[in-house]
Amino acid sequence: MTATRIEKDLIGTEHIPSDVYWGIQTLRAVTNFPITGIPISSHPNLIRALAAVKMACAHTNAHLGILPNEVAQAITEACETVMAGHHHDQFVVDVIQGGAGTSTNMNANEVIANIALERLGEPRGTYGRVHPNDHVNLSQSTNDAYPTSLKVALLYSLRELQESMHHLEESFRSKADEFHDVLKMGRTQLQDAVPMTLGQEFGAFAIMLGEDRARLGEAAELLTEINLGATAIGTGINAPEGYAELVARHLSDITGFPTTTAEDLVEATQDVGSFVQVSGTLKRVAVKLSKICNDLRLLSSGPRAGLGEIHLPPVQAGSSIMPGKVNPVIPEVVNQVAYEVVGNDVAISIAAEAGQLQLNAFEPLIFHKLDSGVRHLSQACRTLADRCVSGITTDRDALQRTVEHSIGLATALNPHLGYATATSVAAEALASGRGVADIVVERQLMTPEELALVLSPERLANLRPKMVIPAQESPETHLSR
Repeated sequence: MTATRIEKDLIGTEHIPSDVYWGIQTLRAVTNFPITGIPISSHPNLIRALAAVKMACAHTNAHLGILPNEVAQAITEACETVMAGHHHDQFVVDVIQGGAGTSTNMNANEVIANIALERLGEPRGTYGRVHPNDHVNLSQSTNDAYPTSLKVALLYSLRELQESMHHLEESFRSKADEFHDVLKMGRTQLQDAVPMTLGQEFGAFAIMLGEDRARLGEAAELLTEINLGATAIGTGINAPEGYAELVARHLSDITGFPTTTAEDLVEATQDVGSFVQVSGTLKRVAVKLSKICNDLRLLSSGPRAGLGEIHLPPVQAGSSIMPGKVNPVIPEVVNQVAYEVVGNDVAISIAAEAGQLQLNAFEPLIFHKLDSGVRHLSQACRTLADRCVSGITTDRDALQRTVEHSIGLATALNPHLGYATATSVAAEALASGRGVADIVVERQLMTPEELALVLSPERLANLRPKMVIPAQESPETHLSR
């Protein structure tokens, strides 16, 4: 038989395993919410954030003289232990729970209280010197401590995502440099458009990621406004005067994030707009990242019957029946993460809209979907960079031949031949299977020298600044140079 201790709450008494740090309210939650089988410890940044919030509150309560220094120190040491990564297995309540996060808050209160008790030489579950509610939760309610913890957790996670996005951005930038002069055909609506370089294509991917990284930073700033000190509904009941501003400063010192107290705590306690904003920005990141992966899969299609313009590094066999087949599995897995994030945004939007009066009871779902999406996107970016983009290669000669035989070259001749003549050349090239350049020379529309200048990679892909043409000179005169 496992040794137990007895704890009591308003419902009654329960036997708690002696070797755990959580208590009776955590046990109630584990019993009541067997929903996903995923404990809140699956969100390590949330556990880290909960400990940071409880530490900031202990510091503030001690500073204001309502918490004995000895107790505040024990709570602080317990929080430091949790923030360092210890005892995360004690955070066992399900990520989806009723009660607006009360179960998560009490799981944290009980674990921290029992760690503190041990440091004071007291048995777990005695709660005489350190009580989960009276001391760890002093001057707080779930309604301000929990959403503040969610915001801090997301700030941690978003910082990691931004780092991962920057890593992927640099990977694309490196390939853009490597392929800076590799000429290829650009496409619109999957049809030949005009020439460009593979470097320009990969450089655009890098810029897309950089822009989204900046948008994430803007969204993250909204999370630094907190309602800690609002207690139950924003009126600040049971929080001493000056508590809200002081606890925000302590939390900022502990986390390194510039947390500030919301101007109106009643509004801040019921509003989840910052979470909706972050979710929308994550959806933007996911959509564009998925678009990039679609392009990589399309450009690498083949190897013989597709575009085959780039070669993704082979990372595993692609088929259990087709010998030699290799699939674009890394872009495929990133696509699926993106689809997950887009779906999460729908759930988050509905949960945000469902809030009633002074509180949103559905923040557990909002956070679970948000933080899962952030962490999955972070892993997806690093996986795409390290397992795919860094190993991409190309066949320069094959791409050059594609350009030479594309009717898209006719577009570059518009300024020199006129639209009607260029269209006639393109139509003949398409019908005959011959190259545009051959037909232009055959018709004596341009000299081979003029044509070579117009169709040079530098001109076709605009790889160097355009030459300033004096107003009196015609394009033909300019070309003759």
